[in-house]
Amino acid sequence: MGASQTPITTTASTCAPETARGKHTFKIAGYSLYKGLGPGKFIRSSTFFVGGRGWSIRYYPDGHAGEENSPFVSVYLELMEKKSAAEVRAIYDLRLVDQLTGTSKVLFNLVVPRAFSGESPAWGARWFMRRTELEASTFLREDKLVIECQITVIVTPPVAEPETTGKILVPPSGLSVDLGKLLEAEEGADVAFRVEEEIFRAHMIVLAMRSPVFKAQLYGPLRDKGRRIITIEDMQPAVFKSLLHFIYTDSLPSMDDLDTDENKEIVKHLLVAADRYAMDRMKLICESILCKRLGVESVATTLALADRHHCSQLKDICIQFIISSNSMDEMMASQGYVDLKTTCPAVTVEIWEKASKSRRDARWRRLRRKGATPATQVPSPT
Repeated sequence: MGASQTPITTTASTCAPETARGKHTFKIAGYSLYKGLGPGKFIRSSTFFVGGRGWSIRYYPDGHAGEENSPFVSVYLELMEKKSAAEVRAIYDLRLVDQLTGTSKVLFNLVVPRAFSGESPAWGARWFMRRTELEASTFLREDKLVIECQITVIVTPPVAEPETTGKILVPPSGLSVDLGKLLEAEEGADVAFRVEEEIFRAHMIVLAMRSPVFKAQLYGPLRDKGRRIITIEDMQPAVFKSLLHFIYTDSLPSMDDLDTDENKEIVKHLLVAADRYAMDRMKLICESILCKRLGVESVATTLALADRHHCSQLKDICIQFIISSNSMDEMMASQGYVDLKTTCPAVTVEIWEKASKSRRDARWRRLRRKGATPATQVPSPT
């Protein structure tokens, strides 16, 4: 048989990248309050995870740094990793949600993978949308803007190493799930609480382990050994149920939409409960939720709450929100501010002292940029 008649062996192989896809929605309530933040300055969404990496959306209300960017709002995707993090490649798009129709419109679409790393963590749309066009559109309604990001992360599998032994998969911890089931089943419960007309059963050792207040109440020298049911005053049943859920699972129960007035009020009641039972982590979680949902109408009542329950971080954020707000007159006309002046007069004094200092500092910076000197123009701020 000649060489030309030798059979041809045909083989084929395929290499398909492994990918992970996700979508995050970033709601910006109080659009007008962020105007004037300054070119190059941004706010960011909470961290979301796709492909095993943390991401966030950056929003620049006055555009990315540079005079040519100032007429636009800018939106970027950011890799939330430390400098030493390995490079990760991703494709993504950035959209605005039409608040009349509920549909989203792609304004930036990256189809060629971009390399994100600790050295270059953020990429996006410098000229996402002209501000005047945005403010005349239905993307902005009731001073709220909604940005969506759809991302596909290209997951690079680790280099395979020869296996010399069998591989054993270890599942994640199920302790919080098991404790949650224990609370629901009430199996072995040895204490009961009456909240209004509802009865809740629990386990004394779990409560004492998680709250020093419950520990003193259930095991301290002043405990009432003969009392079978403990009455909880000044708390709603739903709030006490959520408190027990956190004690057993170390997480708050799911609330589908934290932007509703009802759920905002529940978070405030949970903060009060966390302070009452010395649940510091739960208290900080509630503070974190409330500080992300401040508005002109709600900031004064949130500030009063923070002052009453010694939430120093939330208090500072509320005061800064008021000072930097473009709607200060509207805030001062709210019922919450009227109540704040009555119940927390020291806080209102603190607001005006910090506002005055902020104005002096801003004036000083403007004069410095114009070449003014401390000796001839204005005294240095203290």
